[in-house]
Amino acid sequence: MTEPLIVAQGLSKTFRSRRGLVHAASDVSFECHAGEIFSLLGPNGAGKTTTLRMLATILTPTAGHATVAGFDVGTQPGAVREKIGFLATETGLYDRFSARETLRFFGRINQLSDEEIRTRSEEIFDMLKMTELADRRVGTFSTGEKQKLSLARSILHDPPVLILDEPTFGLDVMSARTVVRTIKLFREQGRTILLSTHIMTIAEKLCDRIGILYKGTICAIGSLAELKAQFGGEDLEEVFFSAVGNGTSD
Repeated sequence: MTEPLIVAQGLSKTFRSRRGLVHAASDVSFECHAGEIFSLLGPNGAGKTTTLRMLATILTPTAGHATVAGFDVGTQPGAVREKIGFLATETGLYDRFSARETLRFFGRINQLSDEEIRTRSEEIFDMLKMTELADRRVGTFSTGEKQKLSLARSILHDPPVLILDEPTFGLDVMSARTVVRTIKLFREQGRTILLSTHIMTIAEKLCDRIGILYKGTICAIGSLAELKAQFGGEDLEEVFFSAVGNGTSD
């Protein structure tokens, strides 16, 4: 297997609240390799987003460390950001921009030339089946269309590592299918893909390996076949509840 492009070792994040300390992530460790789709699977509040944000340098770990494409997320955040495309659940898009203007704006932030922006934009619009949306204002987009534009923005600078937080969030069946196909294409291109999801079928169909995350802790890691062999069960749902000790996501 190739060298891992994402290495998380003992990542932990603690927040202070009125009720005291909240341990959003506790001693999270895993690796993700080039040409691999690795999923953090867990219910809402499991610590998936916190973990991804630490790897994307948005949050500073309370403990542990991690590297992305060989760069330390704590001491080399700028280098890490150049190597990743990060998709958040909050789109953060400008309603008055068109999709094309949105990519032009973020392309310039990433120091791409106007020609690179034009070429990449057309490639991505075609890939995500967004050509008819290119010159529409974002304010007229549906939730799913905004999610697709957010994905387009995250891959504009052609990063080797993609960190995708719930990439099918808000998408209808057809749009979700397009996004899933695109993520598979990224894997074929040799990119490293880390994504979070709470949808069992997405993890089953899309991911090479799965890390089951529950209450901030990794309970198990492996391919679907490996997890079934370890925990038993006919599908991932049964594996999940066995791995977390029959817990619930209330």
